[in-house]
Amino acid sequence: MNFAQKLDRVLDHYVSLKQKLESHHDNPQDFIPLTKEYSDLTPLADAILELRKAEQSKEELSSLLKEENLESDLKEMAHEELITFDKTLPELEQKIKVLLLPKDKDDERNVILEIRAGTGGEEAALFGANLFRMYKRYAEIKGWRFETLDLSETGIGGIKEARANISGDNVFARLKFESGVHRVQRVPETESSGRIHTSAATVAILPEPKEVDVVLEDKDIRIDVFRSSGPGGQSVNTTDSAVRITHIPTGIVVQQQDEKSQHKNKAKALKILRARIYEKERERQDLERSQNRKSQIGSGDRSERIRTYNYPQGRLTDHRINLTLYKLAQILEGTDLDEVIEPLIAEDQAKKLTDFSDV
Repeated sequence: MNFAQKLDRVLDHYVSLKQKLESHHDNPQDFIPLTKEYSDLTPLADAILELRKAEQSKEELSSLLKEENLESDLKEMAHEELITFDKTLPELEQKIKVLLLPKDKDDERNVILEIRAGTGGEEAALFGANLFRMYKRYAEIKGWRFETLDLSETGIGGIKEARANISGDNVFARLKFESGVHRVQRVPETESSGRIHTSAATVAILPEPKEVDVVLEDKDIRIDVFRSSGPGGQSVNTTDSAVRITHIPTGIVVQQQDEKSQHKNKAKALKILRARIYEKERERQDLERSQNRKSQIGSGDRSERIRTYNYPQGRLTDHRINLTLYKLAQILEGTDLDEVIEPLIAEDQAKKLTDFSDV
């Protein structure tokens, strides 16, 4: 099947969906999934129709230029329009190819964000707090909801470990390439000699599954309750409200003590546990699909160093795509984080396009 035939098939399916929608007014059960599919396909159908219209216009201009008695002014205008179409047609085709790429089924999901301080002691914990704030600010800019699930802080404002639930439109699609080791190079405030220290924090972006995606059977989980404790070990309440859930088949353990209510801690822990189990299965499937081929922008493995934040130079470097930006402060404020995210998405699309067959 060639490219033009693929586009014909898409348009035929789009028309078929429209006809089905018009004849299913009385059946809401069929109407909802059809509406979503129709809505998802509309940008692609519109782009194909735009391409067809442009191709037809170019053909008409070519025919016009073959006329022997064509006035010189008209001939010049036709030539100029043809030059324009020679530029716009490949752009439209590229846009359509990107829209035709298989979608990550998790792109529209909300995410569980996990940040852990890595090597570097207190400085790593302070950097973890910087990253947590960056994603919170970015979520606010995007109009997403940012709910802190768990926060283990140090005495001077650092974060040993933190989790948050980020919900909104296409959250995973935009944040999925943030998973990995983030390295920071800066002079710690406590460093009298002014030497630059290197430390790191790990970021995990886990797509949030629905309960039906990950079914947790009672026999597969062990729930322990214990007394919550704050920094230094002091008791922060007098009841056994903290919860630790162990998923026996995978060995994944989640502990939650942020809330004073045992019920709320359990609900949050189950949400995080489902996300980790779901991510483990995603990784297994990804490995099966790409045993002998690694993505150009990295595997997303949290053991892989993906980015360096150099404070003295005000520089951020993403090592996966050799991107360097000298606007570190704006990125850490969340305002310019899209300038890192957009090239990562574009690189991923470019890699997929190289594997795009029969076009």
